[in-house]
Amino acid sequence: MSHSKLAGQFFDAAIGLLQRVRDEEAASIEAAGTLIADTVAEGGRLFAFGAGHSSLAAQDLVYRAGSLALMNLLAVPGAVGVDVMPATLGSALERVDGLASAVLGSSPARSGDLLVVISLSGRNALPVEMAMSARALGLKVIGVTSVVYASETASRHSSGTYLKDHCDVVLDSKIAIGDAELSLDTIAAPFASASTVVTSALLQSVMATAAGVLADRGVEPPLLRSGNVDGGLEWNDRVFEEYGDRIFYWQR
Repeated sequence: MSHSKLAGQFFDAAIGLLQRVRDEEAASIEAAGTLIADTVAEGGRLFAFGAGHSSLAAQDLVYRAGSLALMNLLAVPGAVGVDVMPATLGSALERVDGLASAVLGSSPARSGDLLVVISLSGRNALPVEMAMSARALGLKVIGVTSVVYASETASRHSSGTYLKDHCDVVLDSKIAIGDAELSLDTIAAPFASASTVVTSALLQSVMATAAGVLADRGVEPPLLRSGNVDGGLEWNDRVFEEYGDRIFYWQR
């Protein structure tokens, strides 16, 4: 087998997953985008959270050209990515009860805001508790997860529940358990992960929907432009000034 054939197989797998999500999650995407638009129009703030590699999709929404300026990263120290040493500490923190409540309670999040919680498995204490705590505070919660994990793995939260059980809208990424699309007889472990590709595309489709819903209502979506195009920095400065009280990664 040529290496290029493996590459093609991965693209085929990723495209297949993207098509499934497009077709099977259309109603949930519409609902999630509408919920975000409602929050923006009603003066609420937007937050995104993911631990480990799930944080990549959360970060993809924040301070991003073509995205809503109001999306803020809700970061749990030590669990954002593989920059912590040792990297296994981040995985261990995902299983700690009480951490999410402490982080959320010390954040700017309040009733009327919205939180996107991303967790591929949806089984660890941190994302489950984050969703539960957010709803208890009066936030709306959009969960992005692979629902199949809930039927084939055990919850690691004391309640025995999963992320999908504590959301206003659930977006199912359809990723198979183990998050590896390819295998070969000559390689002991499966390989080639697609969760980041699919989850990021899923969330960008939600943001596109939100922008369209706002425009239909006559509300200008507070979008950022690329700082690498002429006039982009000036555009963004105006957005930051207008919405500065709802953007926490920017200071006046």
